[in-house]
Amino acid sequence: MEKMSFELELRWNPLLREWVIVAAHRHFRPWQPKTVCPFCPGSEETKGKWNVLVLPNRFPSLVENPPPPFSSPKPPYKVERAYGICEVIVETPIHEGDLCDLSQENVRKVIDLFAERYQKLGSKSFVKYVFIFRNKGAAIGVSLHHPHSQIYAFPFIPPRIEKELRSSSEYFEKHGRCLFCDVLKAEKEDGKRIVYESRYMVAFVPYSAMWPYEIHVYPKRHVGSLPEMSEEERDDLAWVLRVVTATYNSLFDFSLPYIMVFHQIPTDDKDYGFYHMHIEFYPPHRDREKLKYAAGVEWGAGVFIYDRKPETRAEELKAACKKALMKLKNQ
Repeated sequence: MEKMSFELELRWNPLLREWVIVAAHRHFRPWQPKTVCPFCPGSEETKGKWNVLVLPNRFPSLVENPPPPFSSPKPPYKVERAYGICEVIVETPIHEGDLCDLSQENVRKVIDLFAERYQKLGSKSFVKYVFIFRNKGAAIGVSLHHPHSQIYAFPFIPPRIEKELRSSSEYFEKHGRCLFCDVLKAEKEDGKRIVYESRYMVAFVPYSAMWPYEIHVYPKRHVGSLPEMSEEERDDLAWVLRVVTATYNSLFDFSLPYIMVFHQIPTDDKDYGFYHMHIEFYPPHRDREKLKYAAGVEWGAGVFIYDRKPETRAEELKAACKKALMKLKNQ
């Protein structure tokens, strides 16, 4: 495989006080190639026998040995080298499907690999945050449809995580309790927005949801990352991820696009005992035929508008969940 030259740098936005990754070479990445899928068995990238596979991202946004920045900004701008690592987790040799279409054992292997890579990548001196995510569907901009997730090992803590860390730290200092645990307690006491509850997990529509059918999955026990989970909790998480994705596919009776993200503690060796890991899902559909577009108010002002009651959406998802459970138990 021909080695690619990377045009990469981190540019600081002084107004929002956050980093932007400039990765010029990603303009040339393939879009839904018509040739052999690079993630299917027998391709150049996936030789040998495997069930779940980790691969380097061929078009990374961050690299372990980045080139010097290509711009020379003057204040108030600043630029840094784009240290980091980008990986792809190929979840199955099968070309089509969702997490709900994989076996329980297969999804558990995916979770174990997530935990392993979180620890491995997080141990590197230049990595401060390991971000695990899954994009599904053309509406999300997925370029390859073979079931896969991605991992970005950042040299900084992403701004959304920073906000959660700051809020949960201040809450813990004021109340002596975990903010996420209190959110979970409030959701269970109310009950209206809970879509599915298992032995160790709760899946619910957030009280202040931004995306129409947004679901968050919280472990009941206070843990900061996947490696802290017990064997039983990981098994249960694998099941709940299958239930949530099956619920989405049962909602409108087609394969629903979504983004799935894992929010875990940073890997910079500081004490984050106040933080509670969780998973968030953002589907773009607001009904069977319409997408929710983040437009003027959402992007320009940073204020999301929810066009129905979250409790109403939760009722729809609960009904879809019942159908999904029947299908899963009959697999």
